[in-house]
Amino acid sequence: MLNAHFKKELPTFDLEVDISLSNGILALVGPSGAGKTTILQCVAGLQTPSWGEINIHDKAVFSSDHGIDIPIRNRRIGYVFQDYALFPHMTVEKNVMYGKPKKGNIPNKALTVTNVLEMLKISHLRNRYPSQISGGEKQRVALARALMTEPELLLLDEPLSALDQDTRGTLQQELLKLQAQWKIPFILVTHDVQEAEMLGNQIIKLDRGKQEEIKGVKKLVKAQ
Repeated sequence: MLNAHFKKELPTFDLEVDISLSNGILALVGPSGAGKTTILQCVAGLQTPSWGEINIHDKAVFSSDHGIDIPIRNRRIGYVFQDYALFPHMTVEKNVMYGKPKKGNIPNKALTVTNVLEMLKISHLRNRYPSQISGGEKQRVALARALMTEPELLLLDEPLSALDQDTRGTLQQELLKLQAQWKIPFILVTHDVQEAEMLGNQIIKLDRGKQEEIKGVKKLVKAQ
């Protein structure tokens, strides 16, 4: 569960966020510069809100009132970047293994790299390097690495934008299956309204912080 209520002052507008998400997929759709990625980065701990609070499973990871700002590595959040952010000098297996929690902080020791590779159908790629695999395969590797953190929340920033139509359609279906299997909330950023409608249980449209409800959500984000 995510409860995020914060304000982020940006150079051209102020973004106010009020999100309550217990499960399913929340899709943020809108043009570049609308504030979508800023929301993800504040939730993840890559940016600091101007004020407010962010709670994951009733645990505060950010609170301006109480001086709390837990670093991303301790937030139990999986983050899939738009450009995948794979390490070019590491094999697929080592890239995925990089997401595994450090010794002494492993929630589920039964979850192994092999399990996750098999789940995403990339076991045969384990010894290859990112330069040797396709865009769709890179996306699966990035997802596998994010899942190795055993996240309580998964953030996906334009995860399918660079893929061809067929690969994109296949991975859209797999994202839906993953969410149903893991039963954790996903927040998905996309420019594509059709993709948002296909994947999102809840959808909001953003434009420079201004928000319009499209599907299944209350008013979540507004500019001041």
